[in-house]
Amino acid sequence: MIDDCTALILAGGQSSRMGRDKAMLPFGQTTVIQTLIDTLHPLFTSTLLSVRTPRPELNLPQVCDATANRGPLGGLISGLAEIRTNWAFVIACDMPMIHPALVRLLAAQRAQQHAVVAKIQGHVQPFAAFYSTRCLPLLRTRFHAGQAGITSALQQLTITCVDEADLIRTDTDLNSFFDLDTPEDWTNARNRLIGK
Repeated sequence: MIDDCTALILAGGQSSRMGRDKAMLPFGQTTVIQTLIDTLHPLFTSTLLSVRTPRPELNLPQVCDATANRGPLGGLISGLAEIRTNWAFVIACDMPMIHPALVRLLAAQRAQQHAVVAKIQGHVQPFAAFYSTRCLPLLRTRFHAGQAGITSALQQLTITCVDEADLIRTDTDLNSFFDLDTPEDWTNARNRLIGK
């Protein structure tokens, strides 16, 4: 159990490329988001959903975006402002194949920095990452200045990057970072699940 951290699931997107609510798509024996919730539940003492509007079909504490249609950075800020722990493990609702051992690997890298993120093929991954509440003032400043990109915001933070070579020791195929944006992604994810 990672006691000093809240699992923060970003579930405020419009699923425009999927054409339907991707969080509620069937996945395995349940839905995409319930698969994710079930994986995170044993790892964290609390879980919070960051949503655009309330989602009564999901029985978890929820925080609504303070500003509508401002993307995942807005959801991250709302979530960090709401939690009562020092850290949040932030993941998008369409990443159902997160591997617990990979979460623990990233958690072990936390110290005094603002965030711990994965780096895959030279690219920093803003989700399936740990964020300290200490980064909230910096994120708010950028957000209110109209700079709503979460990846560019990471450039202003003190971060630790965990390289691909270390990540694959806990998640060989890096399925943890596979997200479901399109119907093709959904099919691919279900095939990966069957192939496990």
